[in-house]
Amino acid sequence: MSLPAVPRLYRLPESSFFLFGLRGVGKSTWIRSQLPDASRFDLLDEALYQQLLADPAQFADALRPLEPESWVVLDEVQRLPGLLNEVHRFIEERRLRFALLGSSARKLRAAGVNLLAGRALWREMFPLTPEELGGDLDVERTLQIGALPLVLASPAPEETLRAYVQLYLREEIKGEALVRNLPGFVRFLPLAAILHGQTINLAGLARDAGVARSTVEGYIQILEDTLLVRRLPAYTARLRVRERKHPKLYWMDAGVARAAKGAYGPLAAEERGSLLEGWIHTLLLTYMAQRDLAQEIAYWSPAGSRHTEVDFLLSRGSEHCALEIKAAGRVQPQHLTGLRAIASLPGLRRRVLVHQGGRPGRTEDGIDLWPVASLLDALSTDRLWA
Repeated sequence: MSLPAVPRLYRLPESSFFLFGLRGVGKSTWIRSQLPDASRFDLLDEALYQQLLADPAQFADALRPLEPESWVVLDEVQRLPGLLNEVHRFIEERRLRFALLGSSARKLRAAGVNLLAGRALWREMFPLTPEELGGDLDVERTLQIGALPLVLASPAPEETLRAYVQLYLREEIKGEALVRNLPGFVRFLPLAAILHGQTINLAGLARDAGVARSTVEGYIQILEDTLLVRRLPAYTARLRVRERKHPKLYWMDAGVARAAKGAYGPLAAEERGSLLEGWIHTLLLTYMAQRDLAQEIAYWSPAGSRHTEVDFLLSRGSEHCALEIKAAGRVQPQHLTGLRAIASLPGLRRRVLVHQGGRPGRTEDGIDLWPVASLLDALSTDRLWA
């Protein structure tokens, strides 16, 4: 089974760029559709990898005959970050343009990506949106197996997800020697998946995984560097985001999050809320990156409160839009507590409760009640702020 060609939201930059995204998100497929005639170097090709590892000068030899303005694709660039020295040189001296694809920014940050500062844009690719899939919406299926093209194209998506996690541990973690204590990381991974959509408790994670707190901090950074998760900071009312309270942890794909904790098959009732919230978080990041939906995203919780919060506060300049996500099919008064508490925030343009019911509505005090389909429509038509 193969997934039909899907038009992505992304536009090809005119100059050199990095494109990062977790494995299986469709970076290579998209770049082949955009640059069919580009010179290609795929570092997942073990023979090529070993060849350039032994003699990096061969990379420059292959680039030298290319005409100025030619495109070069370097896939899985993090495997040989030293090649960025030649990339830098050929951008400067020969005006070549590079599409630099990767599934981890960790080794690049340590190896001098600053050499390309101002010479290569930084882009990220996310799992498929309903808009990219032609508006085809199956929330249940998306929360169950996620939205990675690799998984959606598989005749056995759950087996693909199981293999995905094993491959991650084998190639990204063990193969790249990212951790010294692999058993500790293996214990940590499902615990981090259970935390999907929750604030990060380092002490609790360290205790449950049987490792030091500083080790857990490093593990979370590895998950973030390999683009599996994103930390969402808390908002403070100084027109910018700061980590006053503990950040929340969100996995970038529901299927991968479930696979990391060993959950397959039908959804359990207790996981629906966090999976729906996490999926919408990824959609918001996608539209922020590709449609300038907002400049910043945070969660909101008033000082002194442990239970009142709003899931997402989008900020654009001095204006804000608050979103609360509920997996329930019917709106209950307690679902509106956070959105009512945030009403006095300066610059607040809109408050929206997103639910899994069938009809939109509005409360007497101006809170929009949107089913998931209404939010997706607002995102795809740029009407969230209207």
